[in-house]
Amino acid sequence: MTRIENLKVKIFADGAEKADMLAMYAKPHIQGLTTNPTLMAKAGIKDYEAFARDILQTITDKHLSLEVFSDEIDDMERQAIKVASWAPNVYVKIPITNTRGESTTGLVRRLAGRGVKVNVTALMTLAQVRDVVANLEADVPSCISVFAGRVADSGVDPVPLMSAAIAMAAVNPKAELIWASPRELLNILQADAIGCHIITVTNDILKKLALLNYDLNAYSLDTVKMFRADAVTAGFEL
Repeated sequence: MTRIENLKVKIFADGAEKADMLAMYAKPHIQGLTTNPTLMAKAGIKDYEAFARDILQTITDKHLSLEVFSDEIDDMERQAIKVASWAPNVYVKIPITNTRGESTTGLVRRLAGRGVKVNVTALMTLAQVRDVVANLEADVPSCISVFAGRVADSGVDPVPLMSAAIAMAAVNPKAELIWASPRELLNILQADAIGCHIITVTNDILKKLALLNYDLNAYSLDTVKMFRADAVTAGFEL
């Protein structure tokens, strides 16, 4: 029987709603938090820096990833240095390319050389993982976010790819591989089984942790009751 406290993979909460982030931060099984511009926009955030600095008043002792949003690599560097200065627990998310497909690995190398903790994001191929690992510093903590969920959306099994990525990252003891964009609770168990360091999980999936090891006969009955209750509420007749 798998228990949350026995998982080796670190669970990071992914979101941008302040109340949800602070609630997740308070849970001992949540070891870090991540966000991105898309989640912030959906949450209605207008002032990026004010939001981040406010959150960092409370989240002081767990990993927090904050992403740059410029499309110009030189300006990404300026933003990254600024964001990294806000707190020692901040990791700066750098997309693997800009929107023109220009690689950011040179930027990753420069930032890592300055001691900036980076979280290189939106990776989906082993070639990208290889290039990122080659540009990290051995003595600077870093993360490599492979979007396993989006890989699966394309019809490709992400488990072999993620296993190979873990092996690639192993040459750098300070680099941690993130299973990003999971689609279901099972992905947490898959990430744990292959030795992935971290999995980022949105609140809708985190809520399903209560179902871990839930009796399937009881779950079946719950489902039947749901169908019946919804039919009654809708007033269906034949």
